[in-house]
Amino acid sequence: MRYRLITIAVLAIMLNAAPVAFAQPQPQQQQHLQLSLVQAQDYASLHNATLQNASLDVRRAEAAKWKSIASLLPQISAGVDYSNYFGYQMDLGMMKIAMPPYASLGVTTAIGLSGASIIGIGIADISKRMADITRENTEQQVRDQVKVLYYSALVTEETIRVLEENLASLRTLHDMSQRSVEVGVAEQTSADQLKVQVGMMENTISATRRSLEMIYNTLRLQLNIGTETEVKLTQSLDELVNLASAEALLAEEFDIEDNRDYRLLKESTELARRQIALTGWSNGPTVSIFHQYNTRKYFSDEATMNMTPPNMLGISLKVPLFTSGVNTMSVRDARLSYQKQLNTLESTALSMKVQYHQLVWNLRSALESYYTQKENVEVAQSIFDNIAGKYEYGVASSLELTNAGTTLLTARSSYVQALMDIVNAQISLEQLLNK
Repeated sequence: MRYRLITIAVLAIMLNAAPVAFAQPQPQQQQHLQLSLVQAQDYASLHNATLQNASLDVRRAEAAKWKSIASLLPQISAGVDYSNYFGYQMDLGMMKIAMPPYASLGVTTAIGLSGASIIGIGIADISKRMADITRENTEQQVRDQVKVLYYSALVTEETIRVLEENLASLRTLHDMSQRSVEVGVAEQTSADQLKVQVGMMENTISATRRSLEMIYNTLRLQLNIGTETEVKLTQSLDELVNLASAEALLAEEFDIEDNRDYRLLKESTELARRQIALTGWSNGPTVSIFHQYNTRKYFSDEATMNMTPPNMLGISLKVPLFTSGVNTMSVRDARLSYQKQLNTLESTALSMKVQYHQLVWNLRSALESYYTQKENVEVAQSIFDNIAGKYEYGVASSLELTNAGTTLLTARSSYVQALMDIVNAQISLEQLLNK
């Protein structure tokens, strides 16, 4: 049945989320959570481990940016020394100079400037913007995964409810058939066929319940909560299914500049461009300026000779003269990398425009399929009810009833899949449009 498609999707999300989620220590959890869809998404935005790591990456990028800025600001260091020559005197022939114990204090202020360090600040700023976009992307992906799981849980619960109603009907028909056999007006094979159908329906319900538990466990991973916490979904499918919003999405214009993946790639391309300048200036001149202040305190009244200047200013300029072509080749490599990024940016823009038209087509097709499958379920249910009524009066055979039941289950399965197709297609298009 097509419920396997939902199961496969859930497994994929579990495998992607599990390593990160289990790596984090679990906070103190509530034993019961009642969540609407928006509340579930907001909860995941606050507690999801992957999103927390993305937020930490933003803070790290911010720290790296200020580290680059701080490297261009004056650096001040201080040192204190103590020396004791134990009464030794320097003998200069005609005179002796005492060398009493002393302590010295030195303060050095230095600043170094180069083109590479200045460009490095711009690169750090780009990295910060990329981290921000990545965090936004991660948050949207987490919220979208929660939405898919929320819908999947509701759809599966509704499926179980319908299957249980059908099971109750089959059991009733089986009991009626068995009583007919006992009074001799029906054959045992008819009752046995219905008994098999009852068993198959029970197995289907059990498998669907296992799928539902897997969906809830995957949702717990996204919410970063333990299995001991019961999750109660407070909204129904009727509240959430908004076909009007899905249809309105078809009329949205695609502005590629709003797409986060494209913005991230643009920042990466700008980063490659800055790398050309950074590589060129890495072999440029470096200017260093420093000032030293020194003072010395002698622990004696003896005459001595102090040759330590209290202030000193120094300026240094270093210019590389010959690198055997290493810098030239490095700049060439950086230019080629930048050209490669430009090609990738252009091809990605074209690919996204094609993807937009494909996603619009997918959503339109999913809506059309949904309306068709909805009507198909109504027809299949009507046929099943009609044949079940005839079977009660011995007009229809058990084979006809079995076939009608199978057709109804297939129709409901197709309807469920059509509903999930709308959700998935809508989410994919919203991600591309940054909605």
